[in-house]
Amino acid sequence: MAKRKSHEGTKFLRFFGPLLEALRKLGGSGTPDEVVEQIAADLQLPDDVQNELLPSGGTRYRNQVAWARFYLVRDGLLDSSKRGVWSLTERGRATHLTVEQAGKIFSKWVKIFDEQRRSRAAAEEPIAEQVAEASGAASKDYRTETLDLLLSLPPAGFERLAQRLLREAGFTQVVVTGQSGDGGIDGYGTLQINPLVSFKVLFQCKRYSKSVSPSHVRDFRGAMAGRADKGIVITTGTFTTEARREASRDGVPPIELIDGEKLIDMLENLELGLRPVTTFEISHSFFNEFKEV
Repeated sequence: MAKRKSHEGTKFLRFFGPLLEALRKLGGSGTPDEVVEQIAADLQLPDDVQNELLPSGGTRYRNQVAWARFYLVRDGLLDSSKRGVWSLTERGRATHLTVEQAGKIFSKWVKIFDEQRRSRAAAEEPIAEQVAEASGAASKDYRTETLDLLLSLPPAGFERLAQRLLREAGFTQVVVTGQSGDGGIDGYGTLQINPLVSFKVLFQCKRYSKSVSPSHVRDFRGAMAGRADKGIVITTGTFTTEARREASRDGVPPIELIDGEKLIDMLENLELGLRPVTTFEISHSFFNEFKEV
């Protein structure tokens, strides 16, 4: 049983090398969506693998790629920027990893985390949680708690939250319609591009813990016909691979998709309901220099 759990918890090791390769193909940097789509294309991952859900509601594939990035950042192969763009470091550009080499990186950092946990005990609880989650155990961090809070909101409350989010993002005249039988349209707003150009955007809110299907995207686009040039679907859940393809299909009005992860990213960046907390991590290597006489 322990062996099976360990195997399940380290499946993300197979994405270390492909993640580096995907970023090279993207010119050295890319958004998380661009990276996961490039990896899926390179590895020819079937849709059912990309759509498999975790108990927490996110997709297992994207979660595994995110954990691969976590260890590549720790090992200095990826930049640690938190601005929504993943990028290669100089060393990362020249590095190609096999699964065996990925395993060595993982083992090295698990050992480091274990040593830090033992030396700092309770003070290093967040690091212990990171190692536990990477090994297949669940941990309740602030993002999971935020998602739980969003799921607990009544439908009308979630729509008003979307209204506030769009206003903070630069939309004006944002209105929640609150009407049933309107093809799933929950509201609209205006995005002013410059003093001469603006366009109307319709939005739909789906307080889901599951995936939004392509049929939902098609139905929403049908309801948009003749009323707006662009739409936004905001969900606490995820979008299937087919839904993402449908949203960006050629020849039809584009629809922006905001899943639970991106929604929390926006709340972070706008500091809506989430307050940043500054803390410090001790650099023992710095102080070790002064222990030598």
